[in-house]
Amino acid sequence: MAKKVEVKEKTPEVKVPSRVKVLYETEVVPALIKKFGYKSVMEVPRLEKIVINTGLGDIKDNQKSMQTVERELMLITGQKPIYRKATKSVANFKLREGMNIGLKVTLRGTRMYDFYDKLVSIALPRVRDFRGVSDKAFDGRGNYALGLKEQLIFPEISYDQVEKIRGMDVCIVTTAKTDEEARELLRLLGMPFKK
Repeated sequence: MAKKVEVKEKTPEVKVPSRVKVLYETEVVPALIKKFGYKSVMEVPRLEKIVINTGLGDIKDNQKSMQTVERELMLITGQKPIYRKATKSVANFKLREGMNIGLKVTLRGTRMYDFYDKLVSIALPRVRDFRGVSDKAFDGRGNYALGLKEQLIFPEISYDQVEKIRGMDVCIVTTAKTDEEARELLRLLGMPFKK
């Protein structure tokens, strides 16, 4: 006799939009249109992607330490990082072409907005002696680069499990054409620039 199989109805998953995305659509877009006089909503600058990089210079030979750094970056971003390989051999640094020398994560969409929200509202205020970030770290094309000295500012990282304090670079890529537009976009999205 065949067993009866119960089929459970799957409840539809409700996706809650990110807090930063809602802020962007409701408050930032009208403010930028008013300030810069855009004729179309599509002209308004927006976040395109966030790229997080970290170097593995001192542990490039230690596989276990590399996996620890990879796990930490995965906890922080919610996405598996990819290894960056050396393109040239450099004898002074004991570096061979093809060796793993860094980790990189590119965030887009919901994960990007969630990471930005966590960076601005939780992580940056936890930096020691924090007085704001520089408003001069733009590249001339509307992208912003930020260096973090330690991974401990993120709440996912436990102090007891950290092998070594290491920094990371966060590059926020926007669709803004000028630095002034990008600065205003990030300021309205809550980036704590120095006064």
